Amino acid sequence: MTSPTRAIVAYGPYQDGGWKMQDITLRPLGDNELLVDMVASGICHTDLHFAGMDSGYGVCYPRIMGHEGSGYVREVGSKVTSAKPGDPVLLSFSPCKACEQCRTDHPGHCVDFNPINFEVRTDDYLVAREASSPSTDLTIHGKFFGQSSLASLSIVNEASVVNVSGLVQSREELALYSPLGCGIQTGSGAIIQAAKADKSDRVAILGLGGVGLSAIMGAKLQGCSTIIGVDRFDSRLELAKELGATHVINTANMTSLDQLTSEVRKVTNGLGTTITLDSTGVPAMIREGLNLTGFKGKLIQVGVAPATATLEIPIFEFMVAGKQYMGVVQGDVQPQTYIPQLIRWVQEGKFSLDRIVKMYPAADFELAMKDMQSGATVKPVIVW
Repeated sequence: MTSPTRAIVAYGPYQDGGWKMQDITLRPLGDNELLVDMVASGICHTDLHFAGMDSGYGVCYPRIMGHEGSGYVREVGSKVTSAKPGDPVLLSFSPCKACEQCRTDHPGHCVDFNPINFEVRTDDYLVAREASSPSTDLTIHGKFFGQSSLASLSIVNEASVVNVSGLVQSREELALYSPLGCGIQTGSGAIIQAAKADKSDRVAILGLGGVGLSAIMGAKLQGCSTIIGVDRFDSRLELAKELGATHVINTANMTSLDQLTSEVRKVTNGLGTTITLDSTGVPAMIREGLNLTGFKGKLIQVGVAPATATLEIPIFEFMVAGKQYMGVVQGDVQPQTYIPQLIRWVQEGKFSLDRIVKMYPAADFELAMKDMQSGATVKPVIVW
């Protein structure tokens, strides 16, 4: 059986006008797949990154992007056990569940993360032909992060599914929670799970988009003694203070990034931070993040840097200081347990998700993209 759906299809880089809303028809469901009626999907910079290039790793057109979906299960494959038709679900990335990292509760560092979530490898990853031209051979690729959630109806890997039955009572709640499966768990999880922050920590968050502000809220949840938000926009800095930052630093008028280290040292009584999280992916900012991190401190890398970017570290100085530079993917969390915890924190008023999310009708996806890129909206969510 095939199913019709509306989808935002990328035919090329977004900045070149390569995205358009259209009707398509989905292929039949596989044994380990679910058909999900999407309620909403968050839009992430990763969607634009992988559908923003002419060629390269993971680039394949035409393709449906989206990896922060939420919705209700319509149909399940014969081997699916995680959900049944009618269940509310949130969607996250797909791990293999078999490698050493997956078996030790680090699925974000699955050894097959890239091929499973980014690549189009076999016919199993093809979605369908255009409904308007059923006689053509054009196939539209899906399964981005196992879900391709920028569609009103999507075929989803079972590994991407987080069943939230009993936690979510309405479509409105599902829409609000849709970004939890990537950016929100990345920022908060990096602080809570990967860095294991506590009340003794002095934390700096570089970049205050959805990931960075989630990290601010994660640090507040952990009771960190000092929480420093760093950004170029006053509006983001003010929001960071409202969400838990004890100090903020605006880099807009700095003539040199070493001024940032000086400001952080002032705030931390000359000690520097114990945890620094970079969500910018800007090599110069990352290098300065290492400078402002104190002895035995950790620099947590979650921002995606250019593929060819490198970081030069003075080896002796780094060794003597006992610092750590850690790459973290998806907050190093297990989504099936961490996302329900995030929902409970939101419901208890401990995690102000509604302060960073803005809803857009799916038809207005171009406005949502524009507002995200300009910084007018922290976390846009399109609603079907």
